[in-house]
Amino acid sequence: MSYELTGASALSDEPCRYGKSKLLVRGPRRDLNAPYLAFMGGTEVYGRFVVRPFVSRLEETLGRPCVNLGSINAGLDSFVRDDDLKQVARGADLTVLQVLGAQNISNRLYRVHPRRNDRFLQASDALSSLYSEVDFTEFHFNKHLLTGLEACSTDRFGAVRAELEAAWVARMSLMIDDLDGRVVLLWLRYELDKGAEGSSPLGPEPPLVDSTMIDALRPRVQAVIELPVQTAAVANDVDGMVLGEMDLPAASHMIGPMEHMRIANAAAEGLRRVLAAD
Repeated sequence: MSYELTGASALSDEPCRYGKSKLLVRGPRRDLNAPYLAFMGGTEVYGRFVVRPFVSRLEETLGRPCVNLGSINAGLDSFVRDDDLKQVARGADLTVLQVLGAQNISNRLYRVHPRRNDRFLQASDALSSLYSEVDFTEFHFNKHLLTGLEACSTDRFGAVRAELEAAWVARMSLMIDDLDGRVVLLWLRYELDKGAEGSSPLGPEPPLVDSTMIDALRPRVQAVIELPVQTAAVANDVDGMVLGEMDLPAASHMIGPMEHMRIANAAAEGLRRVLAAD
């Protein structure tokens, strides 16, 4: 294993901001005057611990500037609420929007942090009534909340799942409309870890998203690129990652450099077809 113990801050592409956005995205800050493609998403698009994320590789392969608007731990709501980043995306010839999990959006049952969407803030009266025996002060993250609710009552969790699925489709539709439909969805589907016992009630990453939900969005977008991916630990892809001494456990759950290369090669074909059709 030959990862470099220097810390993520040693990456040459320091995070940056556009306009008055509060989200830090992958740098360096790009010139937006020339034509470009925009890439919006979370940790995978950002390329945490990776020197050359798939967005950078696609820029070389496609021969077009690719602006990386990926932000670590960002969820769908982070971008829906961010008018400055949406303005950057609207200025692009095309925006590639990562399919992010349905657990990290505010809905009629609970609220999430406006930027760190993985953090649970407050249960609604409806959720408190549905799970009257649950002490919601024990939960700080959405996944912990939802796995706890499912363990408490599988039957009642069906109502929670239905609410999240409906809210996700509505929020994604709003985001796509805000970008004038010039969108390609990038659905990076994590394969289950080898040897893992059982499966999460939320399903594989991105959680609580299935083909029916994606199909509901297909008429609104230019294309859907669906790719199976593996974590660095499963793919034995930690070599070449830039890590701090305490980062290895987190990095093992991220996408490694070889997987970023594979994503770029696979996504390039789909993006060429969309761009050629213009």
